[in-house]
Amino acid sequence: MAENQSKAATQANEPAQAPVLRPGRAADPVPAPVTAGAPTSASQAAENEPPDQASDANAEPDSPSGAEASREGGSGVTERVLAESRQRGLRLMLRQCDRVLLMDFDLLAMNGWPDNYTMAEARRGRDLWLFSSLIAAAIFLSGLTGFVPAWIAGGGFGAFVIILLLGIPAVRRIYTSKPSYLDLIMTRQRMLREARQHVAHLEGSDGLIWQCARMADFNPALKNTRFSHLLRLSERRSLSRHLTRREHVRLYLIYLLEAEKAYSRVQKAFFEGHQEAIDQGWEEVAAEPEPRA
Repeated sequence: MAENQSKAATQANEPAQAPVLRPGRAADPVPAPVTAGAPTSASQAAENEPPDQASDANAEPDSPSGAEASREGGSGVTERVLAESRQRGLRLMLRQCDRVLLMDFDLLAMNGWPDNYTMAEARRGRDLWLFSSLIAAAIFLSGLTGFVPAWIAGGGFGAFVIILLLGIPAVRRIYTSKPSYLDLIMTRQRMLREARQHVAHLEGSDGLIWQCARMADFNPALKNTRFSHLLRLSERRSLSRHLTRREHVRLYLIYLLEAEKAYSRVQKAFFEGHQEAIDQGWEEVAAEPEPRA
């Protein structure tokens, strides 16, 4: 027992064994003494790894940055395409609805339109004039048949002539400035005819307000159902022929006013997108619209 302990002490005191050389292979490395509980250093673990694994480990940190760059490049292209499509749509709306700016508010509003009370009063005056004329004519004819004396028949004839003269516009203006019923009717017809001509000019050959309906995203009032009939007529290119009442023209005017608000908002959005495209350096997006033929 003592001999074994002495031999173990002697072997422990001897120096580490030198590397053993064998034919056909490299020298075996001497294992380094490892202390119990001590962690292996990162440098030694890296040295023990194969070269291909080490290169892969070194290349892994660079891969996320490359993916981010590719994603940023793809998102930039997508944003440019979306901006170009949006600008193209805004440019098309501006070209199709630019005739809204030619609207004549006073002509379509028809502020001088004779109201119903004025028409009723003028109709009452016309009926009184006709009744007086008939009474005077009856008295004159009665004198011819001998039912009334001749002087009464002569007075009836004179009254009939005076009443007829009062029906002439030039004579009637001498004693009154009120327009006659016929004058009011002609005024209404003239104003309605001028409004319809202006609507036909605004609508043109392609129609106007049905193309402005696509601007409803910028003004929700254009989606109101009360304009649906006008939109259908405009799409059929027959709107001006169906505006037979003042209410129709006023409804058309209201739609044009709402479309004008939407047009200004579309124009503002287009200019903002144009400026943003210039700032981003997108030449295709910032291109000016082609002139209208």
